Amino acid sequence: MCGRLTQRLSWREIHALLSLGGPAANLRPRYNLAPSQDAAVVRNDTGERRLSSLRWGLIPAWAKDPGIGHKLINARAETAAVKPAFRAAFSKRRCLVPVDGFYEWRREGSARQPWLIARRDGAPMAFAGLWEGWRVPEGAVLRGSLAERRPGDVVETFTLLTTEANATMRALHHRMPVILPEEAFRAWLSGEDVRLAPAPEDWLTMHRVGLRVNNPRNDDPECLVALGTA
Repeated sequence: MCGRLTQRLSWREIHALLSLGGPAANLRPRYNLAPSQDAAVVRNDTGERRLSSLRWGLIPAWAKDPGIGHKLINARAETAAVKPAFRAAFSKRRCLVPVDGFYEWRREGSARQPWLIARRDGAPMAFAGLWEGWRVPEGAVLRGSLAERRPGDVVETFTLLTTEANATMRALHHRMPVILPEEAFRAWLSGEDVRLAPAPEDWLTMHRVGLRVNNPRNDDPECLVALGTA
């Protein structure tokens, strides 16, 4: 499972990784990005890779209640092509989610200790994702950040694909996000077959951090304090 991200990347850094089209965007750094929040996502759009802001937690087009998105922040790579919630998006609506790190928790004594996982070389990463558009139906009860939406509005959401953990990640969790190599970007966005495998063993490093998870200012850099390295 992957439930928190860091997106501290500038538009220039994402462009260098993913060769974006369209105008440059002024992106604010995200130090503790959580489900139900908007994240920077890259999709194919009329032959170009465009950066969009999508809500994390996929709401299938057929859903009656948007609350299902809280349960669909991740999709298993092994079954996403056939699961009703994901199969249409797997076939037609793929995306890349640029990040510079993600969090996992491990129980240490009586506490759950957060760890920040990132590329060993400090480079940004692109997670394999799926996106969907959900049209607000008449009579829908909307809360939180969706409260101002009206019937007929389209809410665009995404989920992250996960796979079995590599040796580095297994110390924290048995699953990890699918981190695509650069040579797979085009094929993934084009809907072609791509090997959705664990990242190479030497790609990642882990740092123990102090993370104020419930801090309402999730994007405050002070919410993230390095405590040491693995």
